[in-house]
Amino acid sequence: MTTVASSSSSKGADLNPAALNVALMGTRFAGRVHHFAHIGSTSTALLESAAEGAPEGTVYLADEQTAGRGRGGHAWHSAPGDGLYLSALVKPSLALRDALLLSLATGLAAWQAIHEVSGVSVDLRWPNDLLASRDGRSRKVGGILVETSVEPGADPLLRYAVIGVGINVHHAGFPAELASLATSLALESELPVFRGPIALSLLRQIDLELTRLELGGGQKDLLARFTERSSWVLGKRVSVPEQGGYTGVTAGLDAQGYLLVDGDDGVVRTVRSGGVREIETN
Repeated sequence: MTTVASSSSSKGADLNPAALNVALMGTRFAGRVHHFAHIGSTSTALLESAAEGAPEGTVYLADEQTAGRGRGGHAWHSAPGDGLYLSALVKPSLALRDALLLSLATGLAAWQAIHEVSGVSVDLRWPNDLLASRDGRSRKVGGILVETSVEPGADPLLRYAVIGVGINVHHAGFPAELASLATSLALESELPVFRGPIALSLLRQIDLELTRLELGGGQKDLLARFTERSSWVLGKRVSVPEQGGYTGVTAGLDAQGYLLVDGDDGVVRTVRSGGVREIETN
């Protein structure tokens, strides 16, 4: 059996990219995992490589990011050796209009990987956040950023996509400004957790989700399963910053995976940009 991490692995030394490349045989990622001790951003670097012709399945892993970023250009806290910082290049057969489904598929893959390795069941906050609940509060344990290149045409197709995933694994604490908002698997799980097994399970699950998505009927199944794993898709009272800002109750997903919100003014709107936040009720 190939070992991607061992119980003797220390924080920052629990990734074995050579073993990952072997263990990923049978997936699009086999033999294409590259590891960096330090990098600005795995996604930025992989986007540059993709533009230069890198093959599908190329994966960049890093122990530390000095310019990690999330959705909306927000910085991602990338403590050295504490988190899983991973970006993967994929070339699915999808129309541009369906690109959001990649983020939802990755969320499902991350849910499965985290649960499999740590026992933690996260909540998928549409469209890209991984939340863990403790003491009556939800805190962010991970996030997803999907960036695409487009093949122009009457019905534009995806040329390729870079899927970026950040998961807080070993963090024992966070900067003061993040302490009430963020958590880690080490803080949430009763099991010892290591980055190697999470990376392996995550990449296997992404490969599986993309295969399902490309099959006939895969989109409908994906939306149903995302709805099951998310408390945010149906019946959540929320505020939405776009379209001048409004409040309402979430009312499901449309065919492309966008969130529907039944506004307090009686108008059902489609949320396009994220930034949805819960309105807590006593």
